[in-house]
Amino acid sequence: MAGIRSYGAYVPRTRLPLSMLGERPGKEGGPEKAVAWNDEDAITMAVGAAISCLEGFDRTAIDAVFFASTTHSFREKQAAALIARALDLGRGVRTVDHAGSLRAGTTALRAAFDAVSAGSARNVLVVASDARMAAPGSALEANFGDGAAAFWVSEQDEIACLASHHALADEILDVWRSEGDPFVHSWEDRFVVQEGYVPRICEAVQGLVQQDGGELGDFSRVALYAPDARSHATAARKLGVSSEQLVPPLFGQLGNTGTAFAPMQLALALETTRPGQRILLASYGDGAEALSFEVGDAVSKLEPRRGVRWHLERRRPARSYDAFLKARSLGPSEWDPGSNPGLSATIHFRERDEDLSLRGQRCKACGAVQFPAQRVCETCFNKDDFESVRLSDRIGRVVTYTFDYFFPTPDPPTVVTVTEVDGARIHLQLVNCTPEETRLGMPVEFVFRRIHESGGRPNYYWKGNPVEDGSPVEA
Repeated sequence: MAGIRSYGAYVPRTRLPLSMLGERPGKEGGPEKAVAWNDEDAITMAVGAAISCLEGFDRTAIDAVFFASTTHSFREKQAAALIARALDLGRGVRTVDHAGSLRAGTTALRAAFDAVSAGSARNVLVVASDARMAAPGSALEANFGDGAAAFWVSEQDEIACLASHHALADEILDVWRSEGDPFVHSWEDRFVVQEGYVPRICEAVQGLVQQDGGELGDFSRVALYAPDARSHATAARKLGVSSEQLVPPLFGQLGNTGTAFAPMQLALALETTRPGQRILLASYGDGAEALSFEVGDAVSKLEPRRGVRWHLERRRPARSYDAFLKARSLGPSEWDPGSNPGLSATIHFRERDEDLSLRGQRCKACGAVQFPAQRVCETCFNKDDFESVRLSDRIGRVVTYTFDYFFPTPDPPTVVTVTEVDGARIHLQLVNCTPEETRLGMPVEFVFRRIHESGGRPNYYWKGNPVEDGSPVEA
């Protein structure tokens, strides 16, 4: 029976206090939301969630990647293929993008269950990620947040199996974004909630319960999509969901993460369930969809994941609202990123192993690891005798560093390092690290980020993220 084998999540570390939206100082401990910073987007968050999901497993078993988002940068370039490359999954993997609706996250998840059940795939990685933008000062701005969730769907060692599902389609112009619009638009709030969200989400949940022939009380955890906290409470009340069953929507901590909202609710539910319990998940967007899961014994054997709660405990408040606007390219800038042709597509293609998969090479004669790839070994001078090796899942250590005040960033300076990993030395920027926190020998893990947007398109590379005290570190 097809089920979820593993899961992971990603929440940007930066938090924007909601008081800043009213031009007031940030209030520590007050309501906030998670925001993708200048080098993060739907792609980088998806890679982060997927890495958490795959941790401890042989990723070569993945034979399909389904990606759901409404905000990745390309309209005629597949995002799932880029994610698969960053994860170093190989060229034989099947890749599919799901978009066009906030329901795309659960649609992709259900498609993965269908593929595994039908035998057209054995191990599908499903990732949902969004970084939607609301117009500054609009009513939507306080509710939007950024994040991603990932699931490994398989018929092996399932921690939760899909038991049933019920969906309905309904055309309504409530929330939308047209081609070329940077911001999400919404019709009048009362119309959106009373005519769209509440009746559709209730209909989907009630249809699933009726289809199962049981009661809503049979579910230990109920996870509901919602545009805001008040609407979430209204739907829960109409359905009769108890506070003990309800998965917290995390408004005031995370925010509405679009296509990733319902999947992140599922990941949060999996963090707090035990074998034998049941989960109900409901999503909304151009209709609604409800899915039920039965939690298996394998959930107690799964090693701890970097889930939603793990990320929420690690936060850095934004310095100011202006810094946030600059990070999202909403403020004035000196240079137009689209005014030059950008990185050569030929160079991008030739160096994609190093840039996207962070692959180095190991000399077959002496075992020395080098980055980037070259013909002659720097240690023993052996020529053209190497094997490829992935470095993105290793731990590096800072050898030297400097502070760059000229590289464009909302929070200068940029910490630039030379980091050693398995003997190879890599020129690397650091994230989530202030100059005061930087030190020689600092252990860092590798995270996939945007490096620049030259040519009017995002260009990706890897950066270093300090490994926290108490986290496992390999020599």
